[in-house]
Amino acid sequence: MALAAVFVMCWPATVPAQSQSDIQQQIDDHNTQIAQLDREIAQFQVQLDVVAGKKKTLQNTLSQLDLSLKKSAASINATKKKIGATQLEIQKLSHGIADKQEAINTDEAGLGESFRRLNEMENEPLVVQILSSNDLSVAWSDMDAHQSLQGAINQQINDLSTQKESLTDIKKNTEAKRAQLLQQQNTLLAQQGELNAQKKAQAELLAQTKSQESTYQAILAEKVAGKAAYEAALNDLKAQFLQNVDPTQVPAARKGILRWPLDKIRITQTFGQSAFAQSGAYNGKGHNGIDLGVPLGTPVKAALSGIVIGTGNTDLYRGCYSAGKWIMIKHNNGLSTMYGHLSQIGVSEGQSVVTGQIIGNVGATGYATGPHLHLSVYVTSVTKITTFGEATNKVTACAKAKIPITPPAGFLNPLSYLS
Repeated sequence: MALAAVFVMCWPATVPAQSQSDIQQQIDDHNTQIAQLDREIAQFQVQLDVVAGKKKTLQNTLSQLDLSLKKSAASINATKKKIGATQLEIQKLSHGIADKQEAINTDEAGLGESFRRLNEMENEPLVVQILSSNDLSVAWSDMDAHQSLQGAINQQINDLSTQKESLTDIKKNTEAKRAQLLQQQNTLLAQQGELNAQKKAQAELLAQTKSQESTYQAILAEKVAGKAAYEAALNDLKAQFLQNVDPTQVPAARKGILRWPLDKIRITQTFGQSAFAQSGAYNGKGHNGIDLGVPLGTPVKAALSGIVIGTGNTDLYRGCYSAGKWIMIKHNNGLSTMYGHLSQIGVSEGQSVVTGQIIGNVGATGYATGPHLHLSVYVTSVTKITTFGEATNKVTACAKAKIPITPPAGFLNPLSYLS
């Protein structure tokens, strides 16, 4: 019995070299373009830093917006290229999975045939094999083939085990690439939202100022004056809004209860007696949140899961230099968070959100003189969403504007809860 007729030796099939080579070449092309776009993005950032350090004028602000638009467009293109490269990587890995699975299937079939032949040989007693053979040397040769077959089968089993481990690794790499692709697609959506916010802010700025520097400076001065006046008046609430805070309804201050709503953190004003508050702002009551300075259009994320209980835009009322576009989220731990001065609102009242979900974009609406996020933390049980006029009984430009209202004790220091 010849060994070659018994043992099926299998070699893994391969994808045509040109096909794999083409895919790799496309991946390399994508990576080259990504590197070039990254250099462009870095150059735009250098220019942005220079413009940001200049005096706040209409021209400088427009230049900053223009550079931001170019940087965002380059970032979007870079992300699209990364998505393309990742898709190609998945395609390449998929080829590997198909090839490896085919090799495994073939080896398993061959191994089955080898086991069948081995079983036939083992079922025939050795003495019968010798006595039934006309040539003793042939019988001994068949026994040697039997031993060789056993060794070859053991080797094939080891090879099959190695192939299956390799297939497992390829599948894990593919799953990781798919997760990476999903993350890149989410990044792209955020960048497109950022670009839209910047375009909208640029159009609104040009519409407000009509390209007049004097108009722009007047708006800035009006906002600076209106900021302190508004927040000072907000602390002068009608008696029915001056409720006591029940300590049992407020979670103990602990880092990590809330997550930062921005990826990069730069605090430009702290809670309470900030430098601006000590300069005479807020009528001595202190700043009711924290301000985070970031570029216009930066995605804003929910600090904790909850329900959107209100959104608004105080800029709908001329001269109402309040929170601008804002969002309030009620959480299930007795806290509510408010996000102010947004350029875009990406959620609606009654909507459920999860921690880290993008809810809007940073802007400079309301009493902001530059792009930043105002974050306040409220005690839910003593917080209401109503009009400024109803809460203060004052006739101002903000009288009809809808905003969250809470007594001074209802404001909590966000830094006590943020991780």
